[in-house]
Amino acid sequence: MPALYIMIPAALLIVAIAIYIFFWAVDSGQYDDLDSPAHSILFDDQDPQHTAAMDEADGKKPDDGAPPRA
Repeated sequence: MPALYIMIPAALLIVAIAIYIFFWAVDSGQYDDLDSPAHSILFDDQDPQHTAAMDEADGKKPDDGAPPRA
């Protein structure tokens, strides 16, 4: 029984610290952009020669002599 007098306030203190850290993270903008990290893994390696998407957007046709791009 005497252990409960120490464990209950300690548990409440830990919960209060966890709630404070959560609200600090929300206020500091940690959860503002949840989609970009998931998409950035797909485009991690930037190839400077990969311009197919830009050519298509500009209406240009790809070079016939160039190898196909994956």
